[in-house]
Amino acid sequence: MTDTIAMTVLVRGGQVLLAHRRAERRWYPDCWDLVGGHLEPGESPEQAARRECREEIDVEVLETHPVEVDLEDPDIEAYAFVVTSWRGEPRNAALEEHDALGWFTAEELAGLRLADPSYLPWLTGLLDEGPRS
Repeated sequence: MTDTIAMTVLVRGGQVLLAHRRAERRWYPDCWDLVGGHLEPGESPEQAARRECREEIDVEVLETHPVEVDLEDPDIEAYAFVVTSWRGEPRNAALEEHDALGWFTAEELAGLRLADPSYLPWLTGLLDEGPRS
């Protein structure tokens, strides 16, 4: 059975925002991940991405840019959105899921334990491309 998820990549000043998943999480414990989660019934991927940002980091997304992403897990269908404009300052609003938030440069990403190894090349590429218009 395939799970459908929506993920957001907040980008600011040449850095991306990642959330550190708690060590006791059942899926992908003790690693850095994008903000996001499963789609709710009747919800589009973009709606889910916006909702997850409100729930997990307490920000209101103002604009999204879809990006293509292929995860290594064949049981997950993922939709990703780059976000460069939002209202509010990101904070960890999902303490049961995450124990930290962090902003990382392309160089810093290589030293992190990421939820999916496929994140590294496309996040690094995204940061190397510079800001979106």
